[in-house]
Amino acid sequence: MKILNTIFVLNIHKFMKNKFTSSLIILLSIFLSCNDDLQKKDFVLQGEVFGTTYKITYLNASKDYQKSLDSLFYDFNQSLSTYIPTSDISKINDGNTAVEVDNYFVEVFEKSKKIHQQTDGFFDPTVGNLVNAYGFGPEKGKLNPSDSLISELMKTVGFEKVSLKNKKIYKETPNIYLDFNSIAKGFAIDIVARFFDSKNIDSYLIEIGGEIRTKGFKKDQKPWAIQIVNPSNVEEENGFTILKLSNISMATSGNYRKFRITNDGKKYVHTINPKTGLATESNLLSASVFTKTDCADADAYATAFMAMGFEKSKQFLEKNLDIKAILIYTDAFNKIQVFDNFTEN
Repeated sequence: MKILNTIFVLNIHKFMKNKFTSSLIILLSIFLSCNDDLQKKDFVLQGEVFGTTYKITYLNASKDYQKSLDSLFYDFNQSLSTYIPTSDISKINDGNTAVEVDNYFVEVFEKSKKIHQQTDGFFDPTVGNLVNAYGFGPEKGKLNPSDSLISELMKTVGFEKVSLKNKKIYKETPNIYLDFNSIAKGFAIDIVARFFDSKNIDSYLIEIGGEIRTKGFKKDQKPWAIQIVNPSNVEEENGFTILKLSNISMATSGNYRKFRITNDGKKYVHTINPKTGLATESNLLSASVFTKTDCADADAYATAFMAMGFEKSKQFLEKNLDIKAILIYTDAFNKIQVFDNFTEN
């Protein structure tokens, strides 16, 4: 009987010990969890990339991801930057079709092909030779190309002349020059957004060169505030209007800042019309495009609209109701007007 009592006491002690250990583990886990929450904070990362600036704000995170983003930007540049001679796209533009491209390149190519077809060719990444000829690309051109030169370069324009098979690019003529700059900033933003999503970050604003993607809300649970510049007065401090965005991608294209004037007074804008090869202004001064999907889409549509002009852009929007825009244009009396199917819905 004494032995049984001893065993019983030992079992009670063992039970209490296990219960105490379990409780200690639970308390420790709660403490560590609370400690993790206490360590979370808001981050604002700023710098230069792709020849422009960026500002990235993300909330309630436990880590500074600057190094991770630098690595993403590096890989992106090595794939798609025409300003880096050793990048995949630069090698392809040099006439090398044996380059095996990465997943970044494949996705941008396929997305560009879709939007090229959807916009009836007004979005076209093969205008690179013309971009260079007008002096807006990495290869500084004449700034005032002759009609004969434009006619010759137009032979290299047409995205249907380029194909992608087994991660390799095939061009109908070796001198076709690819330039994805009109979609690249938006795509880079999407890459950052996917990275944040993988880290379970629920609130962020990513801005690169004026293109934007938002998720969630600010600390006060209000949408992110974005300012659109008035193209009739780019120096105006109050801008054109303030937009409230949440879970929206936005891209703006305009010719009021990026243009060149030659010695003989000719003005060339950075948006090339792939139908004509000309870099002349349309009546559309600015196009801000909003989508609930990728920022790359908004970026490409904004570029296409600038080439289309106001009337064709409006018609496109009437047929594609999932795409919203604020278009600032001049009417027949040269007065500034606004078409807005974003804030009015």
